[in-house]
Amino acid sequence: MTSNSLKYQYQTASILIKLIVINVLLFLLATLVSWVIKSNPGALMQWFVLPIQLEELVIQPWSLLTYSFLHFDFWHIFWNMLVLYWFGKIVLNLFDEKRFLTIYLLGAISGGVLFVAAYNLFPVLQGSMAYLIGASAAVRAIMIFIAAYTPNTEVRIIFFNVKLWHIGVFVVLSDLIQLPNSGNAGGLIAHMGGALFGYIYALQLQKGNDIGAGFERFMDTLTTFFSFKKKSPLKTVYKASAKKQPKKPSSNAKTVQKNKDQAQIDAILDKISKSGYESLTKKEKDFLFKAGKE
Repeated sequence: MTSNSLKYQYQTASILIKLIVINVLLFLLATLVSWVIKSNPGALMQWFVLPIQLEELVIQPWSLLTYSFLHFDFWHIFWNMLVLYWFGKIVLNLFDEKRFLTIYLLGAISGGVLFVAAYNLFPVLQGSMAYLIGASAAVRAIMIFIAAYTPNTEVRIIFFNVKLWHIGVFVVLSDLIQLPNSGNAGGLIAHMGGALFGYIYALQLQKGNDIGAGFERFMDTLTTFFSFKKKSPLKTVYKASAKKQPKKPSSNAKTVQKNKDQAQIDAILDKISKSGYESLTKKEKDFLFKAGKE
């Protein structure tokens, strides 16, 4: 009964909670197996971590994404998941789950690409790190995306209200300052890749350009490909009823309503961009939340 309940809760959870659960379960699995065979998780997951050598990356191209679901230790995953949860909720208040996942995954890939490129272009970095793991680049993409898209939105940190763009600038500058003398230069470079993608995505989206649309179509194609639904060989035929069927709303009426809703969404997003999320009325927040679920 408990198993069915947990399964139901997972299936009905948001994409944010599902990502956190996946990351935590993989961390626990890697830790458990490493205890059993007395090996560190990095060596155990060598086919899923992101290597710096191009010849190894060609053999395991999936590692450009899988590395972001693995973590070094408890505090590594704890802070990543905490920040993801905090900023992820803000993103999901404004956008649907598909866009959230697009930002997360493309942020991870962007961080991985910059990491590999930096280690192969700048010899001074070579020898300091053999591979990359962690969701930091994906989390940075989520954080910087929302900080750039709604810069004036305020959040409460202990006793003070802070605007999102202040947090974004602080985090990026902190990574840049640490970069020259850090033993984790590769991780910080990956942070920059994720942050850069999140920033560019937000700016382009404000201009009406969705640079993640192609990736979303690719994910839809994969989902369709792996959805094997058996169809019954027998076809049920229903006799047409003589009773007059109620008229369905015309497609024109649906289009008009959809356009009205979109216009209202655009107006609310403009308001958020100028004055922050807290400036919305309860009615506007409810409308935006409902629109995000549709």
